[in-house]
Amino acid sequence: MTKTPRIQKAVFPVAGLGTRFLPATKAIAKEMLPVVDKPLMQYAVEEAYDAGIRHMIFVTGRSKRAIEDHFDTSYELEHELEAAGKNDLLQLIRSVMPEDMVCSYVRQPRALGLGHAVLCAQPLVGNEPFAVLLPDDLMCGPEGGSNVLAQMVDVFQDFPTSLVAVQEVPVEHVKRYGIVAGAQVGDRIIKVDRMVEKPSPENAPSRMGVSGRYILTPAVFEEIRNNPRGAGGEIQLTDGIAKLMATEGVHAYQYQGKRYDCGSKQGFLEATVDFALKHEEVGAAFREFLKKTVG
Repeated sequence: MTKTPRIQKAVFPVAGLGTRFLPATKAIAKEMLPVVDKPLMQYAVEEAYDAGIRHMIFVTGRSKRAIEDHFDTSYELEHELEAAGKNDLLQLIRSVMPEDMVCSYVRQPRALGLGHAVLCAQPLVGNEPFAVLLPDDLMCGPEGGSNVLAQMVDVFQDFPTSLVAVQEVPVEHVKRYGIVAGAQVGDRIIKVDRMVEKPSPENAPSRMGVSGRYILTPAVFEEIRNNPRGAGGEIQLTDGIAKLMATEGVHAYQYQGKRYDCGSKQGFLEATVDFALKHEEVGAAFREFLKKTVG
C-alpha cells in the first residue's frame, strides 16, 4: 500500500492590492497589517510551520517587497539589539525565520485571480501535494487543539485527495464564497459532488462555504491551466478544484476553530480585539480599558 506523502510545501497567494484597506495599503502590503504586534502574513506562516511544513512559497506582486524583507535576516537590527542587551527582542525577531524554514518567491505578473496565482507557484511546487493559505483569513484552532491546517494535514492522510476547509455560513453570505455540497463520509468530512463559486442564495447547493485553507494535489495545475475564466473574469481556483471531482475526487473538511475575515474592516477589527484580549503583555490592561469604554 502506497504511503500518503506528508505535505512539505505551502503556497501563499499575496499579490492582491488590498483595495478594501486604502489608503493604508497604498504603500504597505495588506498582508503586513498587524493584528496587535504580528502581521497577518506571519500568523499564516506560523500556522503552516506548526503543521509541519518547512518550505514557504510566496506568490507576490510589485508592491510586496515588505513580505520578503520580513522573512529575511535584518543584520543591522540584530546588531543594535545585541549591543543594547535586548536579548528577548533579539530572539523574537530571529524566531520569525527559523533556521529549518525555507522561503521562495515568485511574481504574479497580472491580477488574473486566485487560480492564476496558484498556477504561478507550479515550478516551485513540482509534482507533489501542497497547502494553500490565504493570509486574509486569520484562522485559529480550538483552545488547546491543533491549528486548522494541522487538522487538514491529518485528514489528508486518510483522504489523500484535494481537500478544502469549509464552514457553514449564513444564507445571505453564500454569494461571498465558493460553496460545496456532497455526502458525509466521515467525522466532519464531505465527499464533494458540487462546487459553485459565489452563487446567489437561491442557487446555492448548500451553506458550506470554502475558507482560506486548502490541500491540493498537483493535478490541479493542469485543470487550472485548461479552465476558461470564471466569475469576475478571473481564473478561479474553485473551478480548477471542481474539475478534479470527476477524476481524483475532492473532499471538504468542516474544521474546528474560528475564522476572522481580515480582508474586511469588520473582521480585522474583531481579530484585533480578540487577539489583544488574549495577549500576554497587554490583555489585562486592554480588557479594563474596554470595560471603561463600552461598559
